[in-house]
Amino acid sequence: MNFPDFYEQAPVVHTHDPFAAMLGAAQGGRFDYHYLDAVRLAGHSCPTVAGAFLIGRAALAALYPGEPAERGNIAVYMPAPEDDGVTGVMAQVLTLLTGAASSNGFHGMRGRYRRKELLSFAPQREGEAIIFTRIDTNASVAVTLDVSLIPADPAQGERLMAILQDCADTAQQTAFADAWQERVRRLLIEFADDARVICVTPVS
Repeated sequence: MNFPDFYEQAPVVHTHDPFAAMLGAAQGGRFDYHYLDAVRLAGHSCPTVAGAFLIGRAALAALYPGEPAERGNIAVYMPAPEDDGVTGVMAQVLTLLTGAASSNGFHGMRGRYRRKELLSFAPQREGEAIIFTRIDTNASVAVTLDVSLIPADPAQGERLMAILQDCADTAQQTAFADAWQERVRRLLIEFADDARVICVTPVS
């Protein structure tokens, strides 16, 4: 496979989707999401994509302790407009994991399986915490991401500039890509359960 080996070593998000079960899309409606699914969705691997994946994992584990999360039963509130920074990229990954969609989502069938408008955005930045809410119980958690404990290689800025100016040689391109994915690897493998990086707080 043409992907870094650590993708398969990253945590897996276990969910079940009643709509998928009803349609026969997956036996028992079970979807196990791997980091590679998020990479394929985004088309790239970076701390933002990995961070969103871990944020979703942590939120679902908190809302559904000891059991797979029910995909389609979770509302997600992003603390910034969808075109603010990396908000949109993170929201796409969270839609993958939770089923929550914005105004273009599935409208449901006879009031069931609705995904439309379960994903919403703040009109202006309100902070960093993403709010996840179980629709059936109204239980909510706020999740934040802090990757400052995983600094980038100091040489990355110079390498990136050379790449963007089309003057990087093969060694520079390889060094940049390797260092970039090493930071992602550390986030996914070494810090996935570190509360200093992924902080989950119940919302009363």
